[in-house]
Amino acid sequence: MTTDTTHHADQAESPSSKSFTRYLPAAGRFLMGLSFFVFGLNGFLNFIPQPKTPMPQAAAAFAAAMMNTGYMMQLVSGTQLIVGVLLLTNRFVPLALALIAPVIVNIIMFHAVLAPSGIVPGGVVLALELYLAWVYRKAFSPMLSMRATPHGR
Repeated sequence: MTTDTTHHADQAESPSSKSFTRYLPAAGRFLMGLSFFVFGLNGFLNFIPQPKTPMPQAAAAFAAAMMNTGYMMQLVSGTQLIVGVLLLTNRFVPLALALIAPVIVNIIMFHAVLAPSGIVPGGVVLALELYLAWVYRKAFSPMLSMRATPHGR
């Protein structure tokens, strides 16, 4: 009798744990997509107030240099906005992850080297990127082949 009860309890737990974990990729996609959508949009509309504490001098100089190019901040903000939309709509997710990877590397390096106080949100985005890249790893496998041949051959 205890065997039947234990077996029945395992069956009852299995579907609920399986149903929880199947939502993790969508939740990660949503969190990452929402953050890049909001920050990308902010790059054009400037609705998020500036922090009250000033950035370290080197971080401010880097940000000013990007602004002074006349295109770099718009390029980064546009990339964030597009990636955010792709992730939120579940379209071209592996492409979105590949496009945003250099931006995430720069976010981490910026905070690690120039402004360490803001590294936690960047670390969360990096963790989401790595998790989603793992979830979608089959889509990246052709891109990671050592020797690729063109389709026309």
